[in-house]
Amino acid sequence: MHGIHKDNKKIVSRLKRIMGQLSGVEKMILEDKYCIDIITQTSAIKSAISSLEDEMLQSHLAHCLHQESNRAHLKEMQEEIIKVYKLKRK
Repeated sequence: MHGIHKDNKKIVSRLKRIMGQLSGVEKMILEDKYCIDIITQTSAIKSAISSLEDEMLQSHLAHCLHQESNRAHLKEMQEEIIKVYKLKRK
């Protein structure tokens, strides 16, 4: 089974907040707001996305990986986690 499981409402709520932030940045750009203010908001969005990724990875580790009993598949999942970790470090 894939997905966020019990945390999906919380994840979707956070995602909607991020989408609202993106809309706010679009409005700021259209209104020709101060560039530093826009950059401050985009930095906040990056931070919010990173936190969302952390929460999703934590959920994955707690639910999906924990339930996996097939050793061959477990190795594949470990490799996926390392791949995600390396992506987040960039």
